[in-house]
Amino acid sequence: MENYKEIERSIITTYRARLWSKFTKAIRDYELIEENDNICVCISGGKDSMVMAKLFQELKRHSKINFNVEYLVMNPGYNQENLNMIKHNLELLNVPAKIVESNIFEVANAQDKNPCYLCARMRRGTLYKIAKGMGCNKIALGHHYDDVIETTLMNMLNAGSFQTMLPKLHSDNFEGMELIRPLYLIREKDIVTWASSCNLKFIQCACAFTASLAKNNNDSVNSQRYQTKKLIANLISYNENVEKNIFKSASNVNLDKILGYKTHGKQISYLDDYKNFTKVKGENNNE
Repeated sequence: MENYKEIERSIITTYRARLWSKFTKAIRDYELIEENDNICVCISGGKDSMVMAKLFQELKRHSKINFNVEYLVMNPGYNQENLNMIKHNLELLNVPAKIVESNIFEVANAQDKNPCYLCARMRRGTLYKIAKGMGCNKIALGHHYDDVIETTLMNMLNAGSFQTMLPKLHSDNFEGMELIRPLYLIREKDIVTWASSCNLKFIQCACAFTASLAKNNNDSVNSQRYQTKKLIANLISYNENVEKNIFKSASNVNLDKILGYKTHGKQISYLDDYKNFTKVKGENNNE
C-alpha cells in the first residue's frame, strides 16, 4: 500500500473519532457545504490545512452531497526551503494543489506597525480573489477548536469585546463568497498526534519577520495568542471544563444579563428596554 493511502486510511480508522467524525459533524451542524458548492481548500503548508485537505478528499469520495473541491497554495513569499517542504508534502500526501505566487510577505514586512495584521488581511483578500477567479464560491481555512477558544478569550482580555471565530461567514468585499472552517470541532492536539504517528513534518510560521524576532528572543509578535494558550492551560487546573465552557459560552449568551451588545453595526444598551421591563414572578434577577 502506498504511503498516502496508509495515511488516508488512518484518518477514517485510527483517528476516526478525533478527526473524521468531528470534521463531518462540523459540516452538518453548521451547514458548511451545500449542493453544487465549489470549495477552495486553502493550504498554508502547516499541519492544520494539510489534514483539512486530506479530510476533504475523503469527504469528496463518500459524501452524498454533490460539490467540487479545488486545492490552493497561495505562496505569500516563502523561502525556498519552506516552499520545497510544502511541495514535498503535497506529493507525499497526493494532494493536487495549485500554487499561486504573491509578494505579501514583502509588502507587509515593509510596514513599521502591525505587519502581522496587514499580512493576515492581505492573505485573506488574496485567497478570496484567487478562489473567485477559479470559479469557487467558498474558501475553507484550517482554524480548529483551539483557535476558536483562544480567539474568544483574546477578544475579552485584549479588546474588551465578546466575540468568537465563527464556523462560517459571508465575505464583506467579495460578493457571493463565503469562508468556512470545517476543523471547527477538532482539537489541535489530535492533529499533532496524527501528524506525528504518520511521521509527517510541516512548516511552522514561515514569515521571515516573525522568524527574525524569534531568533532575537523578541516575544512581541503573536505573544497574545501564545500567552492565551498558556493561560488556558493554567486554568484547566482550576476547572477541567474551562476549554469546553469557553467554547460553549459563545452559543449560550444571555442577552437579559449583559450591559449591551452590537448587531448590524448598531449598539444596543440594556437600558433601551429597561423601562419596559416587567418582573416575572419567581425569576432570579440577581438583586
